[in-house]
Amino acid sequence: MRTDTLLRCDGMKILAQHLGIVESERFVAIIQREPFDYTEWRQSQFADVPLDKFLEDARSFSESLEKQGVTP
Repeated sequence: MRTDTLLRCDGMKILAQHLGIVESERFVAIIQREPFDYTEWRQSQFADVPLDKFLEDARSFSESLEKQGVTP
């Protein structure tokens, strides 16, 4: 298991690659200042996605991270 610091660094790299630096910082600021129930969000976020599609997308995403040199 990675340390919290490595996890934060990898997370920020991923956000920056997909959102850019400014939008990544904005996203983190929004998450920190607003009340956010991750469990509730997670349960509703992918409710309409079939499990096999979700798993396929997760595998593809993991493979893309490995190709980029980001340690899963």
